[in-house]
Amino acid sequence: MAGFPDTGAAHHRPPVPVWLVTGPRAGAREAAIAAHLPKEGGSVIILEGLSDGGSALSFAPEDGPFPYDTLPQVLRIAPGCLHCSGNLILRVTLNRVLRRPPARLYLSLASAEHLEQLRSWLSEAPYGDLLELQDNIAA
Repeated sequence: MAGFPDTGAAHHRPPVPVWLVTGPRAGAREAAIAAHLPKEGGSVIILEGLSDGGSALSFAPEDGPFPYDTLPQVLRIAPGCLHCSGNLILRVTLNRVLRRPPARLYLSLASAEHLEQLRSWLSEAPYGDLLELQDNIAA
């Protein structure tokens, strides 16, 4: 189907490890991700919804300098159940991210209501060959 990452390329590279992050507040989820980030770069973080202020994933120049290649790429998508919305926003975002696969991917969910259905969807084609789902992170 047009728009999906080339699944044939998945056989030439290892799947991207993915952590689904859940918790009651955006700030708590962002802090849990920040604590889990490795020192080396290559991470992409997809956050559902807006920050509740003072994000642990904000990297201010006065806190640095930070080597550019170590900073994670942080993407925000509109709030709403990623499972119930037909996954369109997540699908587009994932396809863009997977064109140049990151070393690690974190997906922060505003609600864990349909977490297992989302995990199942991410395990199916085409993402099943491109992603390696890790244990969930509870904030």
